[in-house]
Amino acid sequence: MAITTLKGRLPALLVMATALLVLFLPSPEGAPAGFSAAAALTVFAIGFWATGALPEYLTAVCFFLLAMIFKVAPAPVIFSGFAAGALWLVFGGLIIAAGVQKTGLGRRIAELLVGRLAGSYFRVISGVVLVCLALAFLMPSTMGRVLLLVPIFLALADRLGFAPGSNGRTGMMVAVALGSFLGPAAILPANVPNNVLAGAAEAYHGIVITYFDYLLLHFPVLGAVKSLLLVVLICRIFPDTVRAAEAPPVERTRLAGDERNLAIILGIALAFFVTDTLHGISPAWISLAAGVACLLPMIAIVTPQGFRTDVQMGPLFYVAGILGLGALVASSGVGDYLSHLLLNAVHLEKGADGYNFAALSAVGMVLGMLATMPGIPAILSPIAGDISAATGMPLETVLMLQVVGFSTLVLPYQVPPVLVALQVGGVSVRDAAKVTLPLMLLTWAVLIPLDYLWWVALGRLSLG
Repeated sequence: MAITTLKGRLPALLVMATALLVLFLPSPEGAPAGFSAAAALTVFAIGFWATGALPEYLTAVCFFLLAMIFKVAPAPVIFSGFAAGALWLVFGGLIIAAGVQKTGLGRRIAELLVGRLAGSYFRVISGVVLVCLALAFLMPSTMGRVLLLVPIFLALADRLGFAPGSNGRTGMMVAVALGSFLGPAAILPANVPNNVLAGAAEAYHGIVITYFDYLLLHFPVLGAVKSLLLVVLICRIFPDTVRAAEAPPVERTRLAGDERNLAIILGIALAFFVTDTLHGISPAWISLAAGVACLLPMIAIVTPQGFRTDVQMGPLFYVAGILGLGALVASSGVGDYLSHLLLNAVHLEKGADGYNFAALSAVGMVLGMLATMPGIPAILSPIAGDISAATGMPLETVLMLQVVGFSTLVLPYQVPPVLVALQVGGVSVRDAAKVTLPLMLLTWAVLIPLDYLWWVALGRLSLG
């Protein structure tokens, strides 16, 4: 949405007016110094990311600039995203993505997939989501998965006859973006919020969340059923017809040169991703190492000229901005104030497990819109003991309930890898929102009641 158009100006003006209103409102009693400025900057950044009135990277740069000019928070807080592993995970992934496109390896993999996925559009979208879900068990990084898969499925879209701007191509890219986060939210090491929750549970409460318990509790409904709903929605919202027969057959040849070298680099990287519990190396540094390998002069899969022209830097600034915003929300007291405000608004009741389940899910969802998905466990985990006392639920159950909140996506900006996938895939935030919004409604109408019943069946909650 261009800010120069009338439709672009109105959201921008509304966001700026709201931010100014928040800035000049009195701070809540007991709020730390600078609370209003931090809250106003939060509204500004989230508003522009949500409306798309400015490019995502430009909103991030404006966030950095305003925070520094008005001294909203110390520089180490605002620029903390540049020190986070997630940024370097993206950087390595962007280099790999450029290499996959340049060598033609993505097209080759697409050729291997086309025979298995071609036949119907529903089969194509189902296959894309299934691949995203299956890879989540092997590769514990949403950003790494989307940056690996987007170039591959772009090549597959070409092979299936889906031109840029077509429903089929848009549907496939939305399937990659959302399928890489939503279903994998039910697999413990697969997403950043999952890992933040596991770390916070142990750090604050001494509770170790195990892989199997997490999978059993969340995967049947939030993983499998939600992925199926995602497929159905995409097929209905972006209907299309496979035209694979229109594309000429591609001659099968052996891997050679840059294509072979990139396949070896990706194979080694994937092996390290899968065995991270053995060697302890962060996925960020595995991704960065793979990217550096692609740049080395003796390999030169991505040349200096290719690095300048083919490696997109916009996603890096967006990721740094969204992580810096999360740090600002946590350090300024905005997150703590919002969580207590929301919890007081929902009036938790001891023994009313059904109501408390829905109320805490709603609190998590709203916090995710303000502090992004990784911010939910960072904000709610420290006060999980108070929630447990107010509801009568076991502490581990309260902690696990956060997953329902951070797996309920309202708008794409809440998950940096989703937005990066959309950018690399050439899909607008507005198109993706056509899927996330009805999926959110279906989550409340179908999945949350079903999930509650599943928790009751497992003995985690009681009916009532």
